[in-house]
Amino acid sequence: MSRVNSATVRLAYTLLLVGVTAVWGWTFVVVQDAIAAYGVLGFLALRFTLASGAMAPFVARRAGLGTLLVGGGIGVVLAAGYLLQTLGLLYTTPTNSGLITGLFVVFAPLAARALFGELLSRRVMLAVGLSLLGMVLLAGQSPSGVRVGDALTLGCAAALGAHIALLSRYAREHDAGALAFAQMLSMAALFWAMWPLFEPVFAPPPGVWPAIALTGLVASAGAFWVQTAVQQRISAARAAVILTMEPVFAALFGYWLAGDRLNPVQLAGAALILSALVVGEVLPALRRGKKG
Repeated sequence: MSRVNSATVRLAYTLLLVGVTAVWGWTFVVVQDAIAAYGVLGFLALRFTLASGAMAPFVARRAGLGTLLVGGGIGVVLAAGYLLQTLGLLYTTPTNSGLITGLFVVFAPLAARALFGELLSRRVMLAVGLSLLGMVLLAGQSPSGVRVGDALTLGCAAALGAHIALLSRYAREHDAGALAFAQMLSMAALFWAMWPLFEPVFAPPPGVWPAIALTGLVASAGAFWVQTAVQQRISAARAAVILTMEPVFAALFGYWLAGDRLNPVQLAGAALILSALVVGEVLPALRRGKKG
């Protein structure tokens, strides 16, 4: 593959992952509205049941025992992240949730370094630093201050960072769709096991089903399939830098759909996150294209 084609493909992967972050950013508002009318565990159980059911006809035959075990283990980590994030949305705003979730950009390369000895380039370290500063400006300037929901969401960020590191390590060894399916199946099983223990089991009201469909089909089945495929080709640190666009989209959708507002300092934080994406992904791709 020529350098020009390689740069184009790399940029395409970046844009695909940015698209995933846009979908996830949108769902913060959607999920908060849904769990206000329905239980957290019930919502998550139905969401990931729908996701795994939608994927099964396409990838279940490719999911061997090894893939199911690896994907199931990674799914446990991801389930912890989603449980903490969704519980946090009961006590904080969609914007705060999205912004604090974005701290996975710090946890992911640290987890990759701690678990697998993955080295960090100066460019990635600079991008991570810019992202972290952006997170501080965005979340630290919240007029509501730190709440229980914010603390739960910080735990979510740690779990998601570990998930990114694990996915980058193991995704290359398995079929992308099958590995994503194994994660969805594992999460569905966990949430179904927990649901009757902590919440009453009943069918969701009609108004909640659109949120279940959106998050299950688009934000879970589709988005995690894309993420797994992309992370077969990029490192955990690079993926984390790209995924910091999620809190930016969460803030934008929170502004448009939930009435959340960003002050000038928070807007500066969003700009820093955008600059991290440019430094970490876009400029290197353009340089490689010119050299080719």
